Amino acid sequence: MESNRVEYKRELNESLERVIVSFLNSKEGGVLYLGIDDKTHIAIGLTSFDELQLKVKDRLKNNILPSILGLFDLIHESRDGLDVLKINVASGPEKPYYIKKAGLSEAGCFIRVGNATESMPTSMIEEHLRKRIHPSITKIRSPRQDLRFEQLKIYYQENKLSLGEQFLTNLELLDEDGKFNYAAYLLSDENGNSVQVAKYAGKDRVDLIESKEYGRVCLVKTCKMVLDKLELENRIQTQITGKERIDTPLWEIVPMREAIINAIVHNDYATDLVPKFEIFADRLEITSAVSVSPGRDQDEFFQGFSKPRNKVLMRVFKDIGIVEFLGSGLPRILKTYPKKHFHFSANFLRITFPMSQKSSEKMSEKSSEKSSEKMSEKMSEKMSEKMSEKILKTLEESPHMTIASLAESMQTTTRTIERNLKVLQAEGKIKRIGPAKGGHWEVMDGK
Repeated sequence: MESNRVEYKRELNESLERVIVSFLNSKEGGVLYLGIDDKTHIAIGLTSFDELQLKVKDRLKNNILPSILGLFDLIHESRDGLDVLKINVASGPEKPYYIKKAGLSEAGCFIRVGNATESMPTSMIEEHLRKRIHPSITKIRSPRQDLRFEQLKIYYQENKLSLGEQFLTNLELLDEDGKFNYAAYLLSDENGNSVQVAKYAGKDRVDLIESKEYGRVCLVKTCKMVLDKLELENRIQTQITGKERIDTPLWEIVPMREAIINAIVHNDYATDLVPKFEIFADRLEITSAVSVSPGRDQDEFFQGFSKPRNKVLMRVFKDIGIVEFLGSGLPRILKTYPKKHFHFSANFLRITFPMSQKSSEKMSEKSSEKSSEKMSEKMSEKMSEKMSEKILKTLEESPHMTIASLAESMQTTTRTIERNLKVLQAEGKIKRIGPAKGGHWEVMDGK
């Protein structure tokens, strides 16, 4: 009988591609028979069988996208002495499949509904595309299969939870073939995943003063290490007033923490990209591999609708008390840092946390103080150079002058003269001949 996996056609007609596309887009594939009546299921046979078989092959090869080579077989069968063509079609791995000339639309994409071929709704087309372009980490096989989860077990125990013997299945850490998936890889004790925290001296990426990587361990541990590092960098600026002590962090603590966790949990690890945290003189930037389309998707994003990309990671981080399912993290960020601090691109999301005003003023004061100190040092150095030149010239003309007479001549203190004489002696520019009383100074050549 005809069903969602079987269909009969008396002859080759224009519906061939639609039926094949519907089988490709189904979970189990299907079989199409040509040369059998679809009502009586009686074989009526095909004429010019070889020519027809070649025509079917060319149409399937050229009229359907993505390519379905290797996904179908053409089999010759004999029913009551009549030639019948059996077309076996596998479920395609690159859904949605569509008729080339109609494109990715309801006119080009089809699915099986019972024993009928129906147009695929636009929403289903979009969902298939998202899965194809951004496959779930539960569907991607781990590059390693010798994984251990001792760190993860410890975190669960700390929260008075037990993973149990079936935790690999319960947490969806196995793929369809029972192998470790990429979610398992990220949560295992040893992996190749690493998150970078970089620190720059200025406001751009020119002068890198520190770069550390946190990772190659369970992603929960990586997250905790990054939180600790950035909480340490978020130093408190303290101001003592007549009435109270005011402590101001560089960046608001709660929004910063939420942004760090979101970047790590919602990152698109299927792209092999990892979150990046960068500290500048005036801001903190958090960048993650997240794609949020303009329009409705961004509106929903800012409204806090929870649409987790990595549901397994969300569940684990919720179990151990780090995140919530309800999307409350973003509203916490937006209370302090509005939409203008969020920057979307085709493949990334960057959140910028400018330094708090009080901390910025404090940093500016310190910067001004340092600049003043440097200017004073430079002025002192110049004055000292002039003093030394004046002493050398005076001693050339009057080598028997005493320290007291030099100080009186140059209108300065004897201590200043003594200090400059020591420097000149250490540099080999002058030499003392004879005792302190009765001796004289000799100015060396090459001064």
